[in-house]
Amino acid sequence: MVPVDQRGVYLPSGPDLFMPRCPVCEYRSQDWGEVASHLKAKCDLSDVKHVMWLNRNLTSRELGEEELARSLQEFFSLREGLAMWIRRKFVEKFYGERPHPFIVAMQNPTRGVLLGYVLEHQHFLRNWVRVLAAVIFKTDRDDVAKYEMENMCVEFFGFMGRPPHYELLIRMGESLGLSRAEILSTPPLPSTSSSIRTWRSIAESRHWVEVMAAMHSLELVADRTLRKYGAKVHYFRESILDSQEFPEAVRDFLREGYEADQHHAGEALEMVEKYAQDPEAVQVTVLKSFDAFSKYLSARLERGMQFEPQLVKVVKEVIQC
Repeated sequence: MVPVDQRGVYLPSGPDLFMPRCPVCEYRSQDWGEVASHLKAKCDLSDVKHVMWLNRNLTSRELGEEELARSLQEFFSLREGLAMWIRRKFVEKFYGERPHPFIVAMQNPTRGVLLGYVLEHQHFLRNWVRVLAAVIFKTDRDDVAKYEMENMCVEFFGFMGRPPHYELLIRMGESLGLSRAEILSTPPLPSTSSSIRTWRSIAESRHWVEVMAAMHSLELVADRTLRKYGAKVHYFRESILDSQEFPEAVRDFLREGYEADQHHAGEALEMVEKYAQDPEAVQVTVLKSFDAFSKYLSARLERGMQFEPQLVKVVKEVIQC
């Protein structure tokens, strides 16, 4: 019988703790050779999800089972620890040789790019606090619960006399010509909705450590230290914060996240590493969250096309990635 807690969440124990698993369907095995055999069999059957995972994360060329097993073992190696693994994989996916097109666009953001940011990100932030509430509900660690309550306050209510991130986001949209009513009444695009469904599914079905890792790893997007780990650019061109080319409300919103997320992500990942009893499960869940985040960042550009049709060139680049 599979062990679960009172909320129906899987509780790994004993020999199950460190079993390699398929990063797509979570087929569990005793060694990476069996996982490689499973993955290869799925790809031979043209299973789309397995093929896409290999293409995006390892290689698009065909590998033999032994080489694939070695590649998987290396990919999931935790020789630097779980927190550093998450950080490095985030950099590889979003800031590597080909940074995500939204991040490229943020080096010289236009009004359309920023409005796309506003209209989709409001839905991300609403979902964010709900998912963090799931961490609080599931955890038995007081330090984690207090950390998440502080995060929820920062996002939705403000903290230490500072406006909440959600309010700063709305003000940015207003400074760019949209009314508050227009912003709040705009529904999310399908890609944003799909990503939100992924994060809610993680919140409902996974261990709280996995939920915490899935969400707070995304804060790495604005971590100023990522250049030390191979990032080619920052989240946005830093000179924007001191420039008069953008409204003050734009600079206030970008500055707030830029100054906060480095601390938030780092502290959260330390907690994840401290409390993770099943690191491989955390790795798999984080990768699924990264895929959802990539789709969601693309939705920001797609929304921006409503204001600047020329952004279609950037969206095509997203589709090709």
